[in-house]
Amino acid sequence: MKKIPRMLAAVLVLVLLLAMTGCGASDGKTHLTFQIWDVAQRDGMQAICDAYTRQNPDVVIEVQVTSWSEYWTKLEAAAESNTMPDIFWMHTNQILYYSDFGMLADLTDLYDDVDENYYSEHYSEISLSNAMGSDGRIYGVPKDKDNVCLVYNKEMFDAAGLSYPDETWTWDDLVSASEKIYETTGKYGFMAYADEQLGYWNFVYQAGGYILNEDKTAAGFTNPATVKAMKFYIGLQDYDWCPTQTYFAETSPGTAFFSEVGAMFLEGNWNLLAEMNNYPDMVGKWDIAVLPMCPDPASGDGRATISNGLCYSTAARGKNLEIVKDVLKFFGSEEAQRIQGESGAAIPAYLGLEETWKNAFQQFDYQLNIDICFDQFDYCVQNINNAARPKWKSPVSDQLLKIYSGEVDIDTALAYMQQVVDEETAASLED
Repeated sequence: MKKIPRMLAAVLVLVLLLAMTGCGASDGKTHLTFQIWDVAQRDGMQAICDAYTRQNPDVVIEVQVTSWSEYWTKLEAAAESNTMPDIFWMHTNQILYYSDFGMLADLTDLYDDVDENYYSEHYSEISLSNAMGSDGRIYGVPKDKDNVCLVYNKEMFDAAGLSYPDETWTWDDLVSASEKIYETTGKYGFMAYADEQLGYWNFVYQAGGYILNEDKTAAGFTNPATVKAMKFYIGLQDYDWCPTQTYFAETSPGTAFFSEVGAMFLEGNWNLLAEMNNYPDMVGKWDIAVLPMCPDPASGDGRATISNGLCYSTAARGKNLEIVKDVLKFFGSEEAQRIQGESGAAIPAYLGLEETWKNAFQQFDYQLNIDICFDQFDYCVQNINNAARPKWKSPVSDQLLKIYSGEVDIDTALAYMQQVVDEETAASLED
């Protein structure tokens, strides 16, 4: 057999090595992948990466975007094969699953060479909790924070002769305004969607109830205040002015609102900038307000809004772990968090930079009442989660829809929700 010349063999080996080490490795730089699920935040994330690269020109970071559902399918498969992206967003719904199984790098000591108290000095307790595993260690650098507000159509309120929602509003005002708008305009009033963060969770905590107790070891679905809130929220569907869940199966509350068929819905502040951009014909026709409060809470002042927040994470066994940790260290800096805010990507988790996000709205002739998003941080409730949530989330959601459809009465369903959450939680604590 004819032998391959030595020079040609050397070239073939080099080509093979380049193929194995990744595209672009011949430039001598470290190429990192950064996976996210929101295309609206791509530019903001790229701006942060570019800022790091300007300081570290030997590192190139590629921002990759995929859909929410595809994101988690791909990430789990990558975790199993130890091929996770170098950097990726981590959600509170998933962080306990990934961290408890040892898939995420421990970042608790990331800033020890700068300040051992860096995290507590620059991030709120909720932001840090969103980045923690069950062991209390930090497995992500806090990225952002959010809360839920009431979106309303000003023209529909004007047509009904109503004042706009404000901080004095209670659940009773929500109902009476919905009735008046429906009677006057024929449009839906408040569109009560069977959702958690963008739905009933807010009302439960406003009433003084809870979904999980403080140490997250037991559910509160049979707590009297929780039962009261659930009956109120679910009962809104019985009014003519509220669409059914069958309607929402085909049309989201946001789509209905911006199609001008409904007057109010709950929205996360993370969607507001995109909605201003996506619905230019609606600019000036709508605004936001704080959530209506419970008029007679079992405890507290009747105010609550669910707050969530993402974090930046990396794999525990990543091949570029030390370099990635340096990138994440920058992502958690004041400089990077300011870039995120000013880009409009999200409200920075970094304390004191919240209003940088507001500046992204200055491009519009009409200004939303963005300050209410900041006001609501005073009474936010952390997004509900424990290690067993992947097991109990679907059964609870399914049972909720059965209440709406009339398949089961609400007291029976809440008792079942209590049971399934408690059983799955107990099982997780035994593992």
